[in-house]
Amino acid sequence: MTHEYTVPGGLDDPAVETTEVPEPGAVTIVVPTFNESANVRQLLHQITESVPARLPCEVVFVDDSTDDTPQVIEEAAKDCPFPVTVLHRDEPVGGLGGAVVEGMKAAGSDWIVVMDGDCQHPPSLVPELVATGERANAGLVVASRYIKGGSRAGLAGSYRVAVSRGATWLTKALFPRRLHGISDPMSGFFAIRRSDITAEALKPLGYKILLELAVRSRPRAVTEVPFVFQERFAGESKSTAAEGRRFLRHLAGLRTADPLARMVVFGLIGLTGFVPNLAALWAMTQAGLHYLPAEIIANQFGVAWNFLLIEKLLFRERRVHRHWADRTIRFALLANADLVLRIPLIALLIGQFGLAVLPATALALVITFVLRFAGTEALVYLPRRSRSRTARSTA
Repeated sequence: MTHEYTVPGGLDDPAVETTEVPEPGAVTIVVPTFNESANVRQLLHQITESVPARLPCEVVFVDDSTDDTPQVIEEAAKDCPFPVTVLHRDEPVGGLGGAVVEGMKAAGSDWIVVMDGDCQHPPSLVPELVATGERANAGLVVASRYIKGGSRAGLAGSYRVAVSRGATWLTKALFPRRLHGISDPMSGFFAIRRSDITAEALKPLGYKILLELAVRSRPRAVTEVPFVFQERFAGESKSTAAEGRRFLRHLAGLRTADPLARMVVFGLIGLTGFVPNLAALWAMTQAGLHYLPAEIIANQFGVAWNFLLIEKLLFRERRVHRHWADRTIRFALLANADLVLRIPLIALLIGQFGLAVLPATALALVITFVLRFAGTEALVYLPRRSRSRTARSTA
């Protein structure tokens, strides 16, 4: 559930009732927050000093905090000459990225500027982001630390610098076309036209929403402005090992969004399944078990291994369509059904072509993987048809 609090008008408009909906500004600043009560007052002060003199604005905080951050924002907003809205979420779906999407949906301006709530992104750059976008007729303007005039000085310690650089290199290597012209895809500070956003297409996971926007709904044109990453005003960074794992899962989900990429990853996962399958087969045949029952038993080791990796890396976003038990049974039945094809094929390769048990099994696994991929997509992870759609089809 989301709770909304709005303090429109500010000091310059005392006659405005607090229940009115603010008029759209020239820019909506969206700030996702999680326990930033020590920073939000300073941030609103910086926005007040930097932005209103150059263009009208509204600020939308999307808050997932467990502390008093919403109350601090409401109190600080009374001193602001622009509308301030707090959207507090009881369920932080999608993490920081999900919060940004909620803020974008609530925005009342054509230009939306996204920035962090810890004062590491200078609000003084907001007018330049919007002006640059207007001059270049761009849909996305990224504040970059990695072009001339920019700096990552505010990153605390060599470890965070190395992680940031490594993540930037990895994302640009995985998405060279989509991230062309974006030197800092890990930036959390950018301006985007609301008309260039397809909110329904976004499936954020974690805190790198710019990457999600650039890959899933690439704006018509992209430009950049340099910025100096500031030191955090108060508190500690929210970057953790857990966030790092979510980022890697997010990358995997983005990279496997198209069918060809999914088939490649499915094949790579299948290759890793050779190890438990062939290891179990070797152990059982060495123990004297005939290769046919040994193959049936060994196949279960590969099936379990592949299912775990596919669930985590390949079809994570589609797991909601079916219960885990339903997915497990369907995948196991499908994986074992190919034994009907594979075992005669193995027997043919051994009996007619003289191959040994292990290479014959490996070759049969390669031959059948395309059929397994198609069956897995169609029978295990495709969304179920709704009852209304089924009823229309029947009619």
